[in-house]
Amino acid sequence: MPAEITPDTVRHIARLARLQLSDAEAVAFAPQLSRILEYVDQLGALDTSAVAPLNHPIELFDVTRADEPAPTLGADAALRNAPATIEGHFRVPKVLDSGA
Repeated sequence: MPAEITPDTVRHIARLARLQLSDAEAVAFAPQLSRILEYVDQLGALDTSAVAPLNHPIELFDVTRADEPAPTLGADAALRNAPATIEGHFRVPKVLDSGA
C-alpha cells in the first residue's frame, strides 16, 4: 500500500511541476492523490502474465499507395501558381543573415 500523501507532499510535487497551489488546494488534493495511488497499487497487483503485450488497441495497417514511377510535373507547371519566381526557380524570402 502506498504511503499517505500529505499536503506537504502535494506542495512539493506542485513545486516540481511549477504549479502554484493555495494551502486549501494542497489540503484538498492530498486525499485525492492518495486514492489515485491506492487504485494504481490495486492495478499493479493484477496477474497479467497471461496477457499478451499490446502497443495499440486497434490493428494498424499501412494505407500508403504503392511507390510507382509516374510522369513528373515539369518546371513550367510547378511554377505556374508560385507567388514569385526568378529565372525559372521559386523565389522565397530571405530567412538567414549573411553576416558573420
